[in-house]
Amino acid sequence: MARREQIENFLNSPAFGVVGASRDRNKYGNRVLRKYLEHGYRAHPVNPREREIEGLPCFASILDLPPEVASISIITPPPITEAVVGQAIQKGIRNIWMQPGAQNPAAIRMAEENGLNVIGDGTCLLATLG
Repeated sequence: MARREQIENFLNSPAFGVVGASRDRNKYGNRVLRKYLEHGYRAHPVNPREREIEGLPCFASILDLPPEVASISIITPPPITEAVVGQAIQKGIRNIWMQPGAQNPAAIRMAEENGLNVIGDGTCLLATLG
């Protein structure tokens, strides 16, 4: 599948999870969440240490996300990314976007082997949405 088609499939989700969302507005986890919101997308922050981010209730794990979430952005350290992908597979998430710095070769392989649409080549959602 061409990168453009992967991105279109990813963005076609009715709702998004932002794994690694942060309260710190200077961190990428917060910037990605705000970018979704600025473009009118429904986004849900995921961070086990927070209760609320940007006025939205925060979910402790991917497994807690509402069923309409079909795409997740991952902004976590690479060792954590692999566990996140495992949860995404368990939850039935169809699209994963590993933001630059979150990529993990084993996690990419696992996602692809399970038929997920995975973007993990360093392409940034912030640049894509503008």
